Amino acid sequence: MADSSHSSDDTLADSREEISQESKLVFSEDEEALITRMFNLVGERWTLIAGRIPGRTAEEIEKYWTTRYSTSQ
Repeated sequence: MADSSHSSDDTLADSREEISQESKLVFSEDEEALITRMFNLVGERWTLIAGRIPGRTAEEIEKYWTTRYSTSQ
């Protein structure tokens, strides 16, 4: 019985992590403008750009940029 409860907890934790990841990919207008300005200045130096935006990782910035400005269409 404890096993089914444990797997339920794992599923709930996975769901929370997915929601957390999705909300992290939502950027404010200020963040978007800063990313664009920084990209124009330093290019694909995601770590440098992320260092200017508290709470953001280089991976989040790169994912945002590639999904928003991907040229492979």
